[in-house]
Amino acid sequence: MAQGRRVERVASLIRREVCELLVSGIKDDRVAQGLVSVTNVDVAGDLQHCRIHVSVYGDEATRQQALAGLKSATPYVKGELSRRLKMRRTPEVVFVLDRGLEQGTAVLGLLNRLEREREQRETREDGEPADSPTE
Repeated sequence: MAQGRRVERVASLIRREVCELLVSGIKDDRVAQGLVSVTNVDVAGDLQHCRIHVSVYGDEATRQQALAGLKSATPYVKGELSRRLKMRRTPEVVFVLDRGLEQGTAVLGLLNRLEREREQRETREDGEPADSPTE
């Protein structure tokens, strides 16, 4: 179980350092165009590979440009992680676009639309608004 805690701790450290690099280290204009945030970091059990999930605010073109900028900055990120974390071997870094936030927003939008449709249907059936529930 100590191995699992170590992996979690390394993932947390990598997330913190990559967030700091996004703010002040990576100078690529493609990354600066969209609002990039780290949503999750997955580190392999042997600490050799690391997947960094990022969310980018903007349209699809902005997302793809930001991801391309992050991929081109991968050697820089790996070097900075090596210097800052002082690990024996620095994990290979891969950036992955996380679409969880936009999928969650889409689901919430669908739920809101369904509720509005239900309220409209109830209003038509009852002839009065169904805003306040009766006690």
